[in-house]
Amino acid sequence: GGSKELLKSIWHAFTALDVDQRGKVSKSQLKVLSHNLCTVMKIPHDPVALEEHFKDDDKGPLSNQGYMPYLNKFILDKVQQEFDVLEFNKMCWTLCYTKNISTKQLLISDDDAFKVWCIFNFLSEDKYPLVIITEEIEYFLRKLIEAMGSGWSEEKFADYKLQLNTKKNCLTVWELIELLGMGYFTKGMNRQTLSMGINEVYQELILDVLKQEYMMKKGHKRKNWTERWFVLRPNSLSYYICEDLVEKKGDIILDRYCCVESLPDKEGKKCLFIIKCTDKSFEISASDKKKKQEWIQAIQTCIQLLRLGLPSPHREARLRRRELRQRQQAEEDNLAERMKQLQVANENKQRQLEAMRKVLFHAQLTQCHTQESLSRHVVRQQMEEQVAQKSSELEQYLQRVRELEDMYHLLEEALEDERQAKQDEESMRKLQGRLLEEEATKRAELEQIHLQQQRALSQTVAEKQELVAEQQAKERDLQAAMLQLERLETERQGALEQYEEVSKKLERAANKTKTWKDKVAKHEGLVRLIQPGHKGPQRITNWGPASFTDTELELRKKSWQEKKNQGDQAQ
Repeated sequence: GGSKELLKSIWHAFTALDVDQRGKVSKSQLKVLSHNLCTVMKIPHDPVALEEHFKDDDKGPLSNQGYMPYLNKFILDKVQQEFDVLEFNKMCWTLCYTKNISTKQLLISDDDAFKVWCIFNFLSEDKYPLVIITEEIEYFLRKLIEAMGSGWSEEKFADYKLQLNTKKNCLTVWELIELLGMGYFTKGMNRQTLSMGINEVYQELILDVLKQEYMMKKGHKRKNWTERWFVLRPNSLSYYICEDLVEKKGDIILDRYCCVESLPDKEGKKCLFIIKCTDKSFEISASDKKKKQEWIQAIQTCIQLLRLGLPSPHREARLRRRELRQRQQAEEDNLAERMKQLQVANENKQRQLEAMRKVLFHAQLTQCHTQESLSRHVVRQQMEEQVAQKSSELEQYLQRVRELEDMYHLLEEALEDERQAKQDEESMRKLQGRLLEEEATKRAELEQIHLQQQRALSQTVAEKQELVAEQQAKERDLQAAMLQLERLETERQGALEQYEEVSKKLERAANKTKTWKDKVAKHEGLVRLIQPGHKGPQRITNWGPASFTDTELELRKKSWQEKKNQGDQAQ
C-alpha cells in the first residue's frame, strides 16, 4: 500500500516533466528526478544503473513505461531506513504544482493545495493516469464539511454529480484543488474555517491522527498533574508540551495487550481514565464526561484493530469501499458478458433461420419443376407440413429467446436487490457502531451512578456509625445523670430525716427554754424581792418600801390614769 502511494507522488513529478504530454521525458531530467528521490529517500546514488537501464535508448527521450520498472528495481526496492515521507511528498509537489495550477485566484493557500494533493493521492484509484471517482469525492467532501462544523447538502451534491457525468464521473488532482479553491461547496464560510477543515482531514487521512486534544496527565515520579497536548495515532498516544508539536514529552505505545478503563474521581481530579500497558500505566483526566467517553472509545477502537491485525480505521474503510466497487464491477462485467453471449446466440439462430428460408425457397423451386411428375396435391401437402414444422421450430426458438430475456431481467433485479442489501448492511453496521457507542456511554453513566451509590452507601454507613456512637454517649450520660439523681434523692432523704430530727431537737429545746424562762421569771421576782435597796430616798407605796421600781410605778400610773379617764367618760 505504501509503495503504491509513493509511486503516485512520483507519477505527478514525472508527468510534470513531460512538457509535450507525449509520455516521454529526456534522460537528463530523469537523472535529476532520480537524484532527488535518492536524496530524500536516503538511498545511495547509482548513476551507472540508470545509464545501464536506458543504454538502448541513448538518442531520444524515454517513455514512462521504461522509467516505472527502473523506479521499482533501483529506487523503491532499495529503501532501507525510515525517511521523511512529508519531505518526499513536498519535493514531488514542488516539481508539479507550478506547472499545473495558480493558487493566486483560489480561496486556498499553496499549503492547503498541497494537503488536498496528498489526500487525492490517498483516495485516487490505483490506475494511471490518476483520477478520483465520484464516490471518493463524496467521501472527502463529507469529511471536510463535517470538520468545518457545517451540514451536508444532498441536493447540492446531486446537482454536482450531474456535472461530473460530463467529465466521465471523475476528477484529476488539479480539478479537485480547483473545486475546493472556487468554494463551490463552502460558500459563506471564511478561508480560515476552510483551511482548518482541510488540515483536520489531512491530519486524519495522511498523518494518521485519529484524535487530538489538551488533557491532564499524572506524572510517574513526582505524581503531579500537568496539562499536555495528546495526539492519538493507530498504534500510539503521544503527548507534547503544546499543540505546535515542537516538544514531545513521551509516547504511550499501544499494542494488543493494552487496555483502557474508566476511573472514579480522586485527588480533586474528575473524568479520569487509565491506559494499562505491559510495563506501566498512565492516568489521564479529560475536560468533561463526553470527551472522556470519546477518548476511551477511540483508544479501544485502536487496540481492537491492533488485535485483529487491521490497518487504521480510514485505511480499513477505503479498502472496504474498493472491494465493494470491485465486486459490483465484476458483477456488471459478468452481466455484460452474458448479454453478449445471448446476443451472439440470437444472431446465430437468425442466420440459421435465414439459411432455412433459402433452403425452403430452393426446395419450392425444385418442387415446382417436378410438378409434372408428381401429383400437385401431394406436393402441396408435403410443403405445408415442412412449412408448419419450420414455423413451429421458429416459434420454439423465439419462445427460448423470450425466456432468456426474462431470465436476464430477473438477473438484473436480483443484482439490484443484492446491491440494496449491501447498502442496508452498511447502514446496519453504522447503526451497530452507534449503538455500541451509546452502550459504552450508558455503561459509563451506570458506572458513575454505581460509584455515586457506593459513595452514598459508605457515607450513610459512616453517618449511622456516628449516630450509634452519639446515642451510646447520650445513654452513658443519661445513666450517669440517673445515678447522680438517685444519689441526690438518697442525700435529700437523709437531709429530710436529719431536718426532722433537728426540728424535734429544736422543739425540745424550745420547750426547755420556755420552762427555764418561766423558772427565771419566777426567780427574777424573788431576786428582786431580796435585792439590796437603792441608795436614794426609797419610794414608799401601799405595798411597802421598795416594792416597785420607778419604771414599774410609771406604768402603773399610766394604767390607772386610763381607767380613770374611761370612768369619767362613762359618767
